[in-house]
Amino acid sequence: MKTIVDTVSSEVQQVLARVDESEASELSAQLKKAKRIFVAGEGRSGLMGKAFAMRLMHAGYIVYVTGETITPSIEDGDLLVVISGSGTTASLKQFAEKAKETGAIIAAVTTNPSSAIAELSHHILVVPAATKKRLPNEPETIQPLGNQFDQSVHLLLDAVIIRATADQEHANEKMTARHANLE
Repeated sequence: MKTIVDTVSSEVQQVLARVDESEASELSAQLKKAKRIFVAGEGRSGLMGKAFAMRLMHAGYIVYVTGETITPSIEDGDLLVVISGSGTTASLKQFAEKAKETGAIIAAVTTNPSSAIAELSHHILVVPAATKKRLPNEPETIQPLGNQFDQSVHLLLDAVIIRATADQEHANEKMTARHANLE
């Protein structure tokens, strides 16, 4: 078991080492500029998106997850963060198209910088990980499906938030105060 854990950890570390730091920094800057943040993803990417949205809420941002009953209309000045390994998920592409029509800024988090969603986006954060499609340019992995992408996205987006909140005094205390207390 230790060998598997070490291999998975090494794989994720290798993926994160290949991320373009300027792309991650730009997403961090866009979070700070946005009036409101909307997060979209399907399946496991959607679960990573919900974790990201929760951390953004803890950090004091106004954030919504697409598809939830309390999510309002996206507008000019808002940011849509679309998480899609392939960058081709049809429903997410529709969200990006609609967001673009409204004047919202779109940021794609994907493995594929030339995908349909990436092409609609103003900003792209490429996560050079393996997806379930196992395309020739994707790294080798012992993990099934898009596990490597999901794990890398989770850690990378946490780092993006840490960067966005680096100038906040007492950030941890403020986040703790926003943490759910109906538990």
